[in-house]
Amino acid sequence: MADFVIAGVIIVALIVLAVFFGTFFTIQTAHAGIIQRLGKFSRIAAPGLNIKVPFIDSLVHTLSLQVQQLDVKVETKTKDNVFVQIPISIQYRVDPDKVYDAFYKLSDPIKQIESFVYNVILGHVPKLTLDQTFEQQAEIAVDVEKSLDASMKDFGYGIVKSLITDIVPDNKVKAAMNDINAAAREREATVSRAETEKLLLVKKAEAEAESKRLQGEGIANQRKAIVDGLRESITKFSEAVEGATAQDAMALVLLTQYFDMMKEVAGTNRSSTIMMPHTPNALSDLFAQFRNAIITGEVAAGASHAAAAQGLRPVTGPAQVAR
Repeated sequence: MADFVIAGVIIVALIVLAVFFGTFFTIQTAHAGIIQRLGKFSRIAAPGLNIKVPFIDSLVHTLSLQVQQLDVKVETKTKDNVFVQIPISIQYRVDPDKVYDAFYKLSDPIKQIESFVYNVILGHVPKLTLDQTFEQQAEIAVDVEKSLDASMKDFGYGIVKSLITDIVPDNKVKAAMNDINAAAREREATVSRAETEKLLLVKKAEAEAESKRLQGEGIANQRKAIVDGLRESITKFSEAVEGATAQDAMALVLLTQYFDMMKEVAGTNRSSTIMMPHTPNALSDLFAQFRNAIITGEVAAGASHAAAAQGLRPVTGPAQVAR
Protein backbone atom coordinates (compact mmCIF):
# COMPACT_ATOMS: atom_id res chain seq x y z
CA MET A 1 0.00 0.00 0.00
CA ALA A 2 2.80 2.34 0.89
CA ASP A 3 4.47 1.68 -2.45
CA PHE A 4 1.36 2.72 -4.29
CA VAL A 5 1.15 5.90 -2.26
CA ILE A 6 4.80 6.76 -3.02
CA ALA A 7 4.28 6.04 -6.72
CA GLY A 8 1.18 8.22 -6.78
CA VAL A 9 3.02 11.06 -5.09
CA ILE A 10 5.84 10.83 -7.62
CA ILE A 11 3.39 10.84 -10.53
CA VAL A 12 1.56 13.87 -9.14
CA ALA A 13 4.87 15.67 -8.60
CA LEU A 14 5.91 14.95 -12.15
CA ILE A 15 2.58 16.21 -13.45
CA VAL A 16 2.90 19.38 -11.38
CA LEU A 17 6.42 19.95 -12.67
CA ALA A 18 5.28 19.33 -16.24
CA VAL A 19 2.40 21.75 -15.82
CA PHE A 20 4.70 24.31 -14.20
CA PHE A 21 7.41 24.17 -16.85
CA GLY A 22 4.76 23.90 -19.59
CA THR A 23 3.06 27.04 -18.30
CA PHE A 24 6.01 29.42 -17.80
CA PHE A 25 8.74 30.23 -20.35
CA THR A 26 11.07 33.11 -21.14
CA ILE A 27 11.99 34.98 -24.30
CA GLN A 28 15.36 36.70 -24.60
CA THR A 29 15.75 40.39 -25.32
CA ALA A 30 15.51 41.40 -29.02
CA HIS A 31 13.71 38.17 -29.82
CA ALA A 32 10.06 37.22 -30.45
CA GLY A 33 8.36 33.85 -29.77
CA ILE A 34 5.77 32.25 -32.02
CA ILE A 35 3.02 30.60 -29.95
CA GLN A 36 0.68 28.08 -31.59
CA ARG A 37 -2.40 26.52 -30.00
CA LEU A 38 -3.16 23.06 -31.26
CA GLY A 39 -1.16 23.76 -34.44
CA LYS A 40 -2.70 27.15 -35.16
CA PHE A 41 -1.03 30.52 -34.66
CA SER A 42 -2.08 31.97 -31.35
CA ARG A 43 0.09 34.98 -30.52
CA ILE A 44 3.56 36.44 -30.40
CA ALA A 45 5.40 36.25 -27.09
CA ALA A 46 7.40 39.33 -26.05
CA PRO A 47 10.79 39.21 -24.30
CA GLY A 48 10.69 38.25 -20.63
CA LEU A 49 8.55 35.78 -18.62
CA ASN A 50 5.48 34.47 -20.46
CA ILE A 51 2.60 32.09 -19.66
CA LYS A 52 0.92 29.60 -21.93
CA VAL A 53 -1.65 26.91 -21.52
CA PRO A 54 0.23 23.66 -20.93
CA PHE A 55 -0.23 20.81 -23.34
CA ILE A 56 -2.30 23.10 -25.61
CA ASP A 57 -0.05 26.05 -26.41
CA SER A 58 3.47 25.50 -27.70
CA LEU A 59 6.47 27.72 -28.45
CA VAL A 60 7.28 26.68 -32.01
CA HIS A 61 10.03 29.16 -32.88
CA THR A 62 11.95 32.15 -31.65
CA LEU A 63 12.85 34.87 -34.15
CA SER A 64 15.77 37.26 -33.63
CA LEU A 65 14.98 40.95 -34.05
CA GLN A 66 18.64 41.91 -34.23
CA VAL A 67 20.35 43.19 -37.38
CA GLN A 68 21.87 40.28 -39.26
CA GLN A 69 24.26 40.15 -42.19
CA LEU A 70 24.17 37.99 -45.27
CA ASP A 71 27.17 37.84 -47.62
CA VAL A 72 26.33 37.16 -51.26
CA LYS A 73 28.86 36.81 -54.10
CA VAL A 74 27.43 37.45 -57.58
CA GLU A 75 29.32 36.60 -60.75
CA THR A 76 28.28 38.45 -63.90
CA LYS A 77 29.58 39.97 -67.12
CA THR A 78 30.00 43.66 -67.87
CA LYS A 79 29.10 45.47 -71.06
CA ASP A 80 32.65 45.12 -72.37
CA ASN A 81 32.58 41.32 -71.84
CA VAL A 82 34.61 41.18 -68.65
CA PHE A 83 33.56 38.61 -66.05
CA VAL A 84 33.58 39.99 -62.52
CA GLN A 85 32.66 38.76 -59.06
CA ILE A 86 30.81 41.24 -56.86
CA PRO A 87 30.68 40.44 -53.12
CA ILE A 88 27.68 42.14 -51.47
CA SER A 89 26.93 42.33 -47.75
CA ILE A 90 23.22 42.63 -46.95
CA GLN A 91 22.30 43.83 -43.47
CA TYR A 92 18.66 42.99 -42.63
CA ARG A 93 16.36 42.54 -39.68
CA VAL A 94 12.86 41.29 -38.89
CA ASP A 95 10.27 44.04 -38.51
CA PRO A 96 8.93 43.79 -34.89
CA ASP A 97 5.44 44.60 -36.18
CA LYS A 98 5.54 41.90 -38.84
CA VAL A 99 6.88 38.88 -37.00
CA TYR A 100 3.94 36.81 -38.22
CA ASP A 101 4.75 37.56 -41.90
CA ALA A 102 8.46 36.94 -41.38
CA PHE A 103 7.77 33.47 -39.96
CA TYR A 104 4.82 32.24 -41.99
CA LYS A 105 5.23 33.87 -45.42
CA LEU A 106 8.79 32.79 -46.14
CA SER A 107 10.10 29.31 -45.60
CA ASP A 108 13.70 30.32 -46.42
CA PRO A 109 14.30 34.09 -46.22
CA ILE A 110 18.03 33.71 -46.91
CA LYS A 111 17.42 32.16 -50.33
CA GLN A 112 14.81 34.79 -51.06
CA ILE A 113 17.23 37.64 -50.31
CA GLU A 114 19.94 36.03 -52.42
CA SER A 115 17.51 35.72 -55.34
CA PHE A 116 16.58 39.40 -55.16
CA VAL A 117 20.24 40.40 -54.98
CA TYR A 118 21.07 38.34 -58.08
CA ASN A 119 18.11 39.87 -59.89
CA VAL A 120 19.16 43.46 -59.15
CA ILE A 121 22.85 42.94 -59.93
CA LEU A 122 22.19 41.09 -63.18
CA GLY A 123 19.86 43.89 -64.19
CA HIS A 124 22.45 46.64 -63.69
CA VAL A 125 26.02 45.48 -64.22
CA PRO A 126 25.64 44.02 -67.77
CA LYS A 127 24.63 47.53 -68.90
CA LEU A 128 27.88 49.04 -67.60
CA THR A 129 31.50 48.74 -68.66
CA LEU A 130 34.12 47.61 -66.18
CA ASP A 131 35.28 51.16 -65.49
CA GLN A 132 31.69 52.34 -65.06
CA THR A 133 31.05 49.45 -62.67
CA PHE A 134 33.93 50.59 -60.46
CA GLU A 135 32.80 54.21 -60.69
CA GLN A 136 29.13 53.44 -59.90
CA GLN A 137 29.81 50.96 -57.12
CA ALA A 138 27.99 53.08 -54.52
CA GLU A 139 25.00 53.66 -56.84
CA ILE A 140 24.65 49.91 -57.46
CA ALA A 141 24.65 49.25 -53.71
CA VAL A 142 21.92 51.87 -53.22
CA ASP A 143 19.80 50.30 -55.98
CA VAL A 144 20.19 46.88 -54.39
CA GLU A 145 19.15 48.27 -51.01
CA LYS A 146 16.06 50.04 -52.36
CA SER A 147 14.92 47.08 -54.47
CA LEU A 148 15.45 44.60 -51.65
CA ASP A 149 13.71 46.77 -49.09
CA ALA A 150 10.68 47.21 -51.31
CA SER A 151 10.51 43.48 -52.06
CA MET A 152 11.17 42.12 -48.57
CA LYS A 153 8.91 44.57 -46.76
CA ASP A 154 5.85 42.46 -47.66
CA PHE A 155 7.54 39.47 -46.00
CA GLY A 156 8.24 41.24 -42.72
CA TYR A 157 11.91 41.97 -43.35
CA GLY A 158 13.59 45.36 -43.56
CA ILE A 159 16.89 46.03 -45.33
CA VAL A 160 19.15 48.18 -43.18
CA LYS A 161 22.13 48.53 -45.49
CA SER A 162 23.55 47.07 -48.68
CA LEU A 163 27.33 47.22 -49.13
CA ILE A 164 29.42 46.22 -52.14
CA THR A 165 32.73 45.36 -50.53
CA ASP A 166 34.72 44.76 -53.70
CA ILE A 167 34.62 44.20 -57.46
CA VAL A 168 36.92 41.37 -58.49
CA PRO A 169 37.60 40.93 -62.24
CA ASP A 170 39.39 37.95 -63.75
CA ASN A 171 43.09 37.67 -62.87
CA LYS A 172 44.19 38.26 -66.47
CA VAL A 173 42.02 41.35 -66.70
CA LYS A 174 43.37 42.59 -63.38
CA ALA A 175 46.95 42.10 -64.59
CA ALA A 176 46.16 43.97 -67.82
CA MET A 177 44.59 46.83 -65.85
CA ASN A 178 47.68 47.03 -63.65
CA ASP A 179 49.89 47.15 -66.75
CA ILE A 180 47.76 49.95 -68.21
CA ASN A 181 47.90 51.93 -64.98
CA ALA A 182 51.66 51.38 -64.70
CA ALA A 183 52.19 52.55 -68.29
CA ALA A 184 50.02 55.62 -67.71
CA ARG A 185 51.90 56.51 -64.55
CA GLU A 186 55.26 55.96 -66.29
CA ARG A 187 54.10 58.26 -69.10
CA GLU A 188 53.14 60.93 -66.57
CA ALA A 189 56.48 60.49 -64.81
CA THR A 190 58.33 60.86 -68.13
CA VAL A 191 56.44 64.04 -68.96
CA SER A 192 57.13 65.36 -65.48
CA ARG A 193 60.85 64.58 -65.77
CA ALA A 194 60.97 66.24 -69.20
CA GLU A 195 59.25 69.34 -67.85
CA THR A 196 61.72 69.41 -64.96
CA GLU A 197 64.71 69.10 -67.31
CA LYS A 198 63.23 71.81 -69.53
CA LEU A 199 62.81 74.09 -66.55
CA LEU A 200 66.39 73.41 -65.43
CA LEU A 201 67.74 74.17 -68.92
CA VAL A 202 65.72 77.38 -69.12
CA LYS A 203 66.88 78.50 -65.70
CA LYS A 204 70.48 77.57 -66.57
CA ALA A 205 70.27 79.55 -69.80
CA GLU A 206 68.80 82.51 -67.95
CA ALA A 207 71.57 82.27 -65.36
CA GLU A 208 74.25 82.13 -68.08
CA ALA A 209 72.69 85.09 -69.87
CA GLU A 210 72.61 87.05 -66.63
CA SER A 211 76.23 86.03 -65.94
CA LYS A 212 77.30 87.18 -69.42
CA ARG A 213 75.47 90.44 -68.96
CA LEU A 214 77.10 91.09 -65.61
CA GLN A 215 80.49 90.03 -67.02
CA GLY A 216 80.03 92.44 -69.90
CA GLU A 217 79.10 95.21 -67.53
CA GLY A 218 82.21 94.39 -65.48
CA ILE A 219 84.49 94.47 -68.53
CA ALA A 220 82.89 97.71 -69.69
CA ASN A 221 83.40 99.25 -66.26
CA GLN A 222 86.98 97.95 -66.20
CA ARG A 223 87.74 99.47 -69.60
CA LYS A 224 86.08 102.69 -68.59
CA ALA A 225 88.27 102.80 -65.49
CA ILE A 226 91.37 102.11 -67.60
CA VAL A 227 90.44 104.85 -70.04
CA ASP A 228 89.78 107.27 -67.20
CA GLY A 229 93.14 106.35 -65.63
CA LEU A 230 94.97 106.78 -68.93
CA ARG A 231 93.26 110.09 -69.52
CA GLU A 232 94.29 111.29 -66.09
CA SER A 233 97.87 110.02 -66.58
CA ILE A 234 98.18 111.72 -69.97
CA THR A 235 96.80 114.96 -68.60
CA LYS A 236 99.23 114.98 -65.68
CA PHE A 237 102.17 114.01 -67.97
CA SER A 238 101.33 116.80 -70.40
CA GLU A 239 101.15 119.28 -67.57
CA ALA A 240 104.48 118.13 -66.05
CA VAL A 241 106.54 117.96 -69.28
CA GLU A 242 106.43 121.00 -71.50
CA GLY A 243 105.99 120.34 -75.16
CA ALA A 244 104.91 116.74 -74.64
CA THR A 245 101.93 115.59 -76.70
CA ALA A 246 99.23 113.06 -75.86
CA GLN A 247 100.85 110.61 -78.31
CA ASP A 248 104.14 110.83 -76.39
CA ALA A 249 102.38 110.18 -73.13
CA MET A 250 100.48 107.19 -74.60
CA ALA A 251 103.72 105.71 -75.97
CA LEU A 252 105.36 106.08 -72.57
CA VAL A 253 102.43 104.41 -70.83
CA LEU A 254 102.36 101.51 -73.29
CA LEU A 255 106.10 101.06 -72.99
CA THR A 256 105.87 101.04 -69.20
CA GLN A 257 103.10 98.42 -69.31
CA TYR A 258 105.17 96.35 -71.74
CA PHE A 259 108.23 96.31 -69.45
CA ASP A 260 106.01 95.51 -66.41
CA MET A 261 104.58 92.54 -68.28
CA MET A 262 108.06 91.35 -69.31
CA LYS A 263 109.24 91.66 -65.72
CA GLU A 264 106.27 89.61 -64.47
CA VAL A 265 106.84 86.86 -67.07
CA ALA A 266 110.57 86.65 -66.26
CA GLY A 267 110.02 86.74 -62.51
CA THR A 268 108.90 83.10 -62.25
CA ASN A 269 111.06 80.05 -62.88
CA ARG A 270 108.10 78.00 -64.12
CA SER A 271 107.32 80.26 -67.07
CA SER A 272 107.75 78.83 -70.55
CA THR A 273 106.43 81.87 -72.41
CA ILE A 274 108.35 83.25 -75.42
CA MET A 275 107.39 86.77 -76.49
CA MET A 276 107.11 86.91 -80.29
CA PRO A 277 105.66 89.64 -82.50
CA HIS A 278 102.36 88.59 -83.90
CA THR A 279 101.12 91.41 -86.10
CA PRO A 280 101.88 91.55 -89.85
CA ASN A 281 104.03 94.72 -89.55
CA ALA A 282 105.91 93.31 -86.57
CA LEU A 283 106.61 90.09 -88.49
CA SER A 284 107.93 92.12 -91.42
CA ASP A 285 110.22 94.12 -89.09
CA LEU A 286 111.43 90.91 -87.48
CA PHE A 287 112.22 89.39 -90.90
CA ALA A 288 114.06 92.57 -91.95
CA GLN A 289 116.12 92.49 -88.77
CA PHE A 290 117.09 88.86 -89.37
CA ARG A 291 117.97 89.61 -93.00
CA ASN A 292 120.09 92.67 -92.14
CA ALA A 293 121.92 90.73 -89.45
CA ILE A 294 122.77 87.91 -91.88
CA ILE A 295 123.94 90.31 -94.62
CA THR A 296 126.03 92.28 -92.15
CA GLY A 297 127.62 89.07 -90.88
CA GLU A 298 128.52 87.92 -94.42
CA VAL A 299 130.02 91.31 -95.34
CA ALA A 300 132.09 91.41 -92.16
CA ALA A 301 133.40 87.88 -92.79
CA GLY A 302 134.41 88.74 -96.38
CA ALA A 303 136.24 91.88 -95.31
CA SER A 304 138.16 89.98 -92.63
CA HIS A 305 139.42 87.43 -95.16
CA ALA A 306 140.53 90.16 -97.59
CA ALA A 307 142.38 92.08 -94.89
CA ALA A 308 144.14 88.97 -93.74
CA ALA A 309 145.35 88.30 -97.29
CA GLN A 310 146.78 91.85 -97.59
CA GLY A 311 148.23 91.85 -94.08
CA LEU A 312 145.76 94.49 -92.85
CA ARG A 313 143.84 94.64 -89.64
CA PRO A 314 140.38 92.97 -89.93
CA VAL A 315 137.28 95.12 -90.13
CA THR A 316 135.32 94.94 -86.94
CA GLY A 317 132.08 96.72 -87.70
CA PRO A 318 129.57 97.77 -90.30
CA ALA A 319 130.77 101.38 -90.23
CA GLN A 320 134.28 100.36 -91.28
CA VAL A 321 132.95 98.27 -94.09
CA ALA A 322 130.99 101.19 -95.36
CA ARG A 323 134.13 103.37 -95.36
